[in-house]
Amino acid sequence: MDADKPEGPLRKGWTTGACATAAAAAAYQAMLTGAFPDPVTVALPRGGSTTLALARAVIGDGSATAGVIKDAGDDPDVTHGAEVVATVATGPSGSGVTFHAGEGIGTVTLPGLPLPVGEPAINPAPREMIRRAIQAVADQFDAAGDVSVTIAIPGGEALAEKTLNGRLGIKGGLSVLGTTGVVVPFSCAAWIHSIHRGIDVARALGLAHVAAATGKTSEEAVKNHYRLAEAALLDMGDFVGGTLKYLRTHPLPLLTIAGGFAKLVKLAQGNLFLHSSKSQVDMDRLADLLASIGAPTEMTEEARGANTAAQVLALAQSRDLPLANAVAARARKVALAAVSASTRIEVIVFDRQGRLVGCAGADG
Repeated sequence: MDADKPEGPLRKGWTTGACATAAAAAAYQAMLTGAFPDPVTVALPRGGSTTLALARAVIGDGSATAGVIKDAGDDPDVTHGAEVVATVATGPSGSGVTFHAGEGIGTVTLPGLPLPVGEPAINPAPREMIRRAIQAVADQFDAAGDVSVTIAIPGGEALAEKTLNGRLGIKGGLSVLGTTGVVVPFSCAAWIHSIHRGIDVARALGLAHVAAATGKTSEEAVKNHYRLAEAALLDMGDFVGGTLKYLRTHPLPLLTIAGGFAKLVKLAQGNLFLHSSKSQVDMDRLADLLASIGAPTEMTEEARGANTAAQVLALAQSRDLPLANAVAARARKVALAAVSASTRIEVIVFDRQGRLVGCAGADG
């Protein structure tokens, strides 16, 4: 995450929801007046406003289309540089604002998301932003505000392959997201949002067993170990805390936490965010744990001077000492303290080749 983080102050950006709102407001004003406001200013949900330039402006027969280039600031957002397009057309009297998916916008196909199955993946907060912007234009020009709004992101279906949309049951493209309209660089809000929606989908599907993995190797390993469906897999990454805290109020019957040895050592030592920028393996504590399971003094002293957790694991394995099991048990204890009693926890440890090296059972 932080490897490509620029030095110095980071520049904020605008969500797809804010871009879609600006495009829709400009298109509606052009449909009413024959002229596009460029740039166009729209209000943000938590106060303030943003002013965005148009990348396209086309008036049709009873409709208008505007586009805005998404600027995510310094955040490594997959949609940075994409064009967010809104086509506004006259709707039936009394219809209000209706939403439709254009090119590159996904459709909801699984329950548990904040939109019903079959709806375009334009989230509730962006929908409300667009409704308010349409109403503001309608009030300004004494119009009814009954319109259909079609949002498109050209190339969005290909971009969506780089996201978790498919796993969440959003097929055919991207989601229009953003609760504040503002992208905070390197906040990882989109990742945590995806974890939460994954839990929601699992709950709605009634899944009895879900696995949260710290990386791709452990995810593939736990998937094969239990033959889990895609909907039962959470790409947790380093966000153990964000996962467990959501489960406290949105429990699942059984969660398996799967990860590499070093990541789970950090969890065992009480860290709920596992990225190297915020947490490190405490080698003295790991050596003490090794001693507690019967390692001789010379081995524990060697462990204290080790450069990596993997070296300590190799030492333990050379004497058939169950260090990975001990780490899993302590990691499980930390995780259990963060969730409600409604969620049982299992922790399993894989090595870099995806081999199971340690575990602590949900009922152990």
